[in-house]
Parts: sequence; C-alpha cells; structure tokens
Amino acid sequence: DGCMLITSWQCDSRIADAEFLFAKNQYTQKTGRVRGEDDVIAYHLRQSFVPGEITPEDANRLGCELAKRFTKGNHAYIVCTHIDKAHIHNHVIWNSTALSQTRKFRNFWGSSRAVRRLNDTICIENGYSIVENPKRHGKSYNKWLGEQAKPSHREQLRVMIDRALEQK
Repeated sequence: DGCMLITSWQCDSRIADAEFLFAKNQYTQKTGRVRGEDDVIAYHLRQSFVPGEITPEDANRLGCELAKRFTKGNHAYIVCTHIDKAHIHNHVIWNSTALSQTRKFRNFWGSSRAVRRLNDTICIENGYSIVENPKRHGKSYNKWLGEQAKPSHREQLRVMIDRALEQK
C-alpha cells in the first residue's frame, strides 16, 4: 500500500540492514566479542490475523506492540504489514544487537512459545481472536540447515563409538 504500512523504531526501514550490520560492528568494537559466520544480524517472525477481523493499521500497531514488548524495547525493529493475501499479516524484524551495542539478543529454548504467548496476550487484550490449537508448519533449525548443519555432540560421540567398535 505504497509503503504506508511499514513502521520502524530506532532505525530507518529503508536502510535497516546496513544499520543493523553497523550496530553489530559497533558491538564487536565495544565488547571485543567476535562470532563466526553463524552470527545473526536480525531475527524475523510472522504474525497473522483472521481474514476480515482486523484493519491493516491495527495489525501494524499490534505488530509494533509485539516487537517492543518481546525485545523489552532494547532492540531496533521494523514491522511490515502485508495486505496482499486473504489474511493480513505482519513481518516483524528486529536487530540482534541491542541499542546499547553491549548486548545481543540470543534466541533461547522455547522462544517460539514465548512469542506465541505474548502474541496471544496482546490479541486478547485488544479483542482479537487467537488460534487455539496451532499446527506446526516449519522445519526444525537443523533440518532447515540441511547439509550445512554441524553434527551435534551426541552424533559426534556416536560416530566415534561406531569407529572404535569397527576396529575391535
């Protein structure tokens, strides 16, 4: 809709990728902590709504509220509301580097569940419906990585044991 449904906080949505990368570099300079190629620059989630239940403007507002509350206001973010499908949905993208450039957001075990609970809370507070029994759609991170995934410690140990047993 002519980019009217893009909201950014503490960044410019037109150059956010460069700003996020710059913040990451500032973090490295301030802290001396360096990660490898697997370092994350930004995180992304989708927030969908029931068709016909919400206006694009309210959807964008709820997306901003989700981003601000989930990151506790410590990370720059962008919320893009899409109206090109039957259901209005948001893409929420936040910088992995905190605004202070001294900390980074680390995805934690159960973060998907935490986002879901927070999203449901925000929707209920604003009078919108939630999905009661959601179906899982995505792949696990390791399946998504495919061949690029490093074997787990358990898998490495299993391989070493198998090799040792072959030699006996």
